[in-house]
Amino acid sequence: MRLRLFATLLSTALALTASPSIVRVWGDYVPAESFERISEYFGAPEVHPGRAVLRTHPEQRAGYYFLVRIKNSNTIPAGSRWQLEVLRPNERKASSYTLPVTTQASVYQLGLTGADWPDAKLAPVAWKVTLLTPDGAAVLSQQSFLWD
Repeated sequence: MRLRLFATLLSTALALTASPSIVRVWGDYVPAESFERISEYFGAPEVHPGRAVLRTHPEQRAGYYFLVRIKNSNTIPAGSRWQLEVLRPNERKASSYTLPVTTQASVYQLGLTGADWPDAKLAPVAWKVTLLTPDGAAVLSQQSFLWD
């Protein structure tokens, strides 16, 4: 009986430690030049070792990015998606954006690019970042202190 209880507690503890969690979220405007690599001048595609860069307009690099660092990212279910909710100055309602998770990474750069963030001097008033499973359940979420 004790062995079964110990095994159950151990498996529960391991399951809890193996679930993904957000370590930190940073937000900042990033100019297009910051993404350029020397290899691109020789015809190589855009690459980002160790991180996944997801943009609302993939063809445009400049924009406001949320850098999300994750612990245990290998447990993120396939088909998941990021949801960004952002309240800009002089707006009454938050805008919502969805970015599909195309690869597992421990660092995600989630970018509002192109028409979704046209002003480099603009910063959000409040924001919320959520990782949703394919069925819409929230796995991870973090928000600014002004979100509530």
